[in-house]
Amino acid sequence: MFPRAGLLLLGLVLIAVSRVAGLVLPASTRYLVDDVIGKSRTDLLRPLLLAVVAATLVQAVSSFTLTQLLSKEAQRLIAEMRRRVQVHVGRLSVAYYDANKTGALVNRIMTDVEGVRNLVGTGLVEFVGGLLSASVALTLMLRISPAMTLVTLGSVSLFAAVLYRAMGTLRPIFRERGQIYGEVAGRLTESLGGVRVVKGYHAEAREADVFAGGVARLLANIMKTLTATSVMGLASTVLLGVVGAAVMYVGARQILAGQLTLGGFFTYTLLLGFLVAPLFQIVSIGTQLTEALAGLERTREVLREAPEDADPRRTQVLGRIEGDVVYDDVRFSYEAGKPVLNGVSFRAAPGTVTALVGPSGAGKSTITGLLAAFHVPSEGRVLVDGVDLATVRLETYRTQLGVVLQETFLFDGSIRENVAFSRPDATPEQVLAACRLARVDEFAESFPDGYETIVGERGVKLSGGQRQRVSIARAVLADPRILILDEATSSLDSESEALIQEGLSHLMRGRTTVVIAHRLSTIRRADQILVVEGGRIVESGDHATLFERRGRYFEMYTKQHGLEANLFLAPGEGGKEPQENEASATADEPAEGPLDLLRPRG
Repeated sequence: MFPRAGLLLLGLVLIAVSRVAGLVLPASTRYLVDDVIGKSRTDLLRPLLLAVVAATLVQAVSSFTLTQLLSKEAQRLIAEMRRRVQVHVGRLSVAYYDANKTGALVNRIMTDVEGVRNLVGTGLVEFVGGLLSASVALTLMLRISPAMTLVTLGSVSLFAAVLYRAMGTLRPIFRERGQIYGEVAGRLTESLGGVRVVKGYHAEAREADVFAGGVARLLANIMKTLTATSVMGLASTVLLGVVGAAVMYVGARQILAGQLTLGGFFTYTLLLGFLVAPLFQIVSIGTQLTEALAGLERTREVLREAPEDADPRRTQVLGRIEGDVVYDDVRFSYEAGKPVLNGVSFRAAPGTVTALVGPSGAGKSTITGLLAAFHVPSEGRVLVDGVDLATVRLETYRTQLGVVLQETFLFDGSIRENVAFSRPDATPEQVLAACRLARVDEFAESFPDGYETIVGERGVKLSGGQRQRVSIARAVLADPRILILDEATSSLDSESEALIQEGLSHLMRGRTTVVIAHRLSTIRRADQILVVEGGRIVESGDHATLFERRGRYFEMYTKQHGLEANLFLAPGEGGKEPQENEASATADEPAEGPLDLLRPRG
């Protein structure tokens, strides 16, 4: 994250050359006034002028080269830091994303790293170059008049103390500004992303008020920085006046006493400019550098966050898994003292379908989140093929995992790109096979651009059902060993759902599948159904067993279908269960099907 050592060293050399060359002109003034003019040494005029012109050319070329080198290096570092921060953020746990707004994270990646430009680019040139010029000028000034220089140093020291205090005040203000900016950008991102909800509830004015409040906080923060910089500007102006008056007084007395020549006085005043000018630059450059350091501190905060796979326990490398899933007395809390799961235990045998049902907030999504290794149990274990997921290298596990969430997310690309996201190396034939299984072909092929149709941000150009089908096709193409379906058909109409259930039956064949379902008719053929309430499994069994038990599942099922309980008496008791839809009641799965096209070739 730092510039290359050789380039930085070359930059420092160029700074030195440029600044020393820049001092040739004021230093030559003494010889011009005292020797060329005062002693009529016209023979010195030509070499003096040549020296000034040569020094000016050297200064111009070195300054140009320096700016080109460091400015480009600064941009390279910004790009590298953005890449590094994005990669690191991408490896952080889901819990970190839950605690931070998207807009704030975007601000960390794109804006906070911009400070490198001032630390390495022109800001560094002006700052280091100014200090170097001031040091050389101070040395020459001491040779010309120690008395005037001591007076000057006293004033400059007082100004330096004021400047140091102001910089210390500014730094936390800039840190706060970055935080406020991230919060405002985060809310704005949410508001723009949820524009349909905002307009649907006629909440434009409310969102405008929220944004205005954030902007007001940002403005108040900026006002604080302006006050501090104004104080520094005031101090620098007073410094210039005091130093100028003191130099005039002491210089005049020394000239009258014959201790200083007129040329020496002119040279001293010019060199004084090189000493004081960097202090004026610090007022503006120092503010930029302070803001840059504050932004980079926020960047380091992100980089110090431990990636989810940095746990020293994660040493197990999984080969091809069978999909034997076991929850062993699993307990979990998002916040201390607020348990979400309380001793969940069950086994999902390889190739079976386990359905989770229950009221909202019961813990169903948390159970599947643990299986996806989004979280680690507070107590207990989640085992896959006998290996604790808390000890597994995530990249060897998640490549064998497929997830279809209720809230589908599509990228702003084509239908083909979104389906192939789960498996970029898939062949066109494999992508099309996945699309056919998920019934994506029914609407994609009707578009003028077919599978190259752009779906828009978050898939906004597709209907909810169409987005869900693309999401299912994405999971189909992944050909996972463990499949998680969170209300995968919730956005579909009954006809589309029946068709996709047929495709999902192919996908689930030979895979361990965990399904979250609110529409109970869709999971009647599951190998086991777990009723989850209050973070516990209160009932378990297949549909027939739970139905016959007349417990919580029976109540949910009859209530959902709006039928009297006596219509659902178990077979042999005079009752009759409603028939499954034809798509979900198909006979034994075929030995081969469209899914076989998705297998890796060779």
